Amino acid sequence: MTDAAPRLAALAETLLGAPLPVRIRAWDASEAGPPGAPVLVFRHRRALRRLLWKPGELGLARAWVAGDLTIDGDLYEALGLLSGLLWERPKPATAPARGAVRRAALRDLLALAGPWLLPPRPPAEEAPHRSGTQHTRSRDRQAIRHHYDVGNEFYQLVLGPSMVYSCAFWQPGGTLEQAQHDKLDLVCRKLALAEGDRLLDVGCGWGSMALHAARAYGAKVTGVTLSREQALYARKRVAEEGLADRVEIRVQDYRDVKDGPYDAISSIGMAEHVGTDRYREYAGLLHALLRPGGRLLNHQIARRPEPDETAYRADRFIDAYVFPDGELSPLGSTVGELERAGFEVRDVESLREHYGLTLRAWVSRLEEAWEDAVRLSSPGRARVWRLYMAASALGFEHARLGVNQVLAVRAAPGGTSGLPLRTRTWPAA
Repeated sequence: MTDAAPRLAALAETLLGAPLPVRIRAWDASEAGPPGAPVLVFRHRRALRRLLWKPGELGLARAWVAGDLTIDGDLYEALGLLSGLLWERPKPATAPARGAVRRAALRDLLALAGPWLLPPRPPAEEAPHRSGTQHTRSRDRQAIRHHYDVGNEFYQLVLGPSMVYSCAFWQPGGTLEQAQHDKLDLVCRKLALAEGDRLLDVGCGWGSMALHAARAYGAKVTGVTLSREQALYARKRVAEEGLADRVEIRVQDYRDVKDGPYDAISSIGMAEHVGTDRYREYAGLLHALLRPGGRLLNHQIARRPEPDETAYRADRFIDAYVFPDGELSPLGSTVGELERAGFEVRDVESLREHYGLTLRAWVSRLEEAWEDAVRLSSPGRARVWRLYMAASALGFEHARLGVNQVLAVRAAPGGTSGLPLRTRTWPAA
């Protein structure tokens, strides 16, 4: 019998109350669904078992990471078509199955999945289950190392020579490398860095911001990260460029930095790891580390608030495979917490479309060097990154996600900010 795909498609549509937007190819080579659409390939019955044990996003993610589920066709198109089932969830055209009909459909799916008793083991790339209080120092170290200590060679393959792992700042027709250089320079100009200024780079990654600020603006930079692999790589770059007298890289929690005051602080793609409950503490600590008149540039991903939300609901795929314990706040919440900490917010700039371009560039680099990516990490890890970056690109392009640079000042006596009257001119060095 070669009828698994038609049966699977019919049962899925019954349970969802909506037609499937993609084709399905099953383990028996049967196909069903809209002609010409991208194909969701169930390579093994195990993919269906994963979905039955963990319905929704986590089951799909486990099947994808394990290689039990793949996509034949354009990944972006397929994810866009599936977004109504995964993220956007419009009201279905017909009511999902209920009661006896739903139970019958589930029984049929169980039969289609084959004889099984226990759930398939999660892929090795999934973060271990975590219980207890989030965002303690030890738990944050574990979360950061799960994501960043994958291997510097793997990150270099994906990110390119800049080794910048945050949204670039694009000009029409520009390259990824130029766009990342321009983003780092934009941050330095917004902070009005000058020769000899003390800059604290919170979550310094592989040292790119610290190096640029020291090299191009003459700043004296302290970079802190929780990732030992990042720190080793960054220190090597600092030594190779002869900037050891200007740049210090520490393996240190931002909560343990005590050697202020600094003239400026950059926090680029780090605050997503802080956590909603800790954000006021984060903002207060950075405020205390600045001298009066010192500037903070907070570059952070934001989510759109739900009209009726009472608490943030984590993305289960991201939490399990990408950023354990990561939390995204709405822009308004971030600005409010910075103001409550004593900052004067002087400028907010959205770079949402720029992140879609950045992520697509990273996906292209990953796909072009797929065999090397697998060799440097694992097949599952490479699949995690491809899905995460492609889905995130669509999230920014469809305005489900945003990314913003917030410039804030610790006011000096008399209210002096030290910023130009027309801040958007951002004078260069």
